[in-house]
Amino acid sequence: MADEIVLLSTWPSMFGMRVGVALAEKGLKYEYREEDLRNKSPLLLNMNPVHKKIPVLIHNGKPISESMIIVEYIDGVWNHKSPLLPTDPYQRTQARFWADYVDKKLFDIGKKIIWSTKGEEHETGKKEFIECLKLLERELGDNPYFGGENFGFVDVSLVTFSCWFHTYESYGNFSIETECPKLIALTKRCLEKESVSSSLADPRKIHDFASGVRKRLGIE
Repeated sequence: MADEIVLLSTWPSMFGMRVGVALAEKGLKYEYREEDLRNKSPLLLNMNPVHKKIPVLIHNGKPISESMIIVEYIDGVWNHKSPLLPTDPYQRTQARFWADYVDKKLFDIGKKIIWSTKGEEHETGKKEFIECLKLLERELGDNPYFGGENFGFVDVSLVTFSCWFHTYESYGNFSIETECPKLIALTKRCLEKESVSSSLADPRKIHDFASGVRKRLGIE
């Protein structure tokens, strides 16, 4: 019997896009259900009763939450192709560490750039965001991917932020390519993969979405 796979997410979510990339890497067919986060569906509330957040992957009726936990689950269950985590235990811990760093740093700092109305907080966010990206760029080094020669776990965690880069740059008044050219080269390399390009939202639509939210919040 074929696996029943359902993804609950919302289109601008870089976290939901991660799951889409992982599913595409594995060549898996799935049902996508768009969620309205201002009016969450009973299915989402039932499948993620603790955090009530997207994304949620439902595999044969069983829910898995938190984007990188979902990505690791997908990699473990469908391990017949395109491995995302290395087999070496130490390298696996390093991949999890840097994916966790992206989760704990990039998103929260980026919010200061887009949503903050305070000048000082906005400038601090901009500085911290660039520092965060520079640290990731140093970790990447001269490798084509964070996993070395192959697209992997950390690349999945980071590349979905790239469709938000234009929005960060627009509201932060800086250029990520000027500050971190190797990181931008990485995202362009990743976007050459069909699994990535087909899963990421259009950066212009992301900017329009962010602008709409800012207007609704009275920021612009």
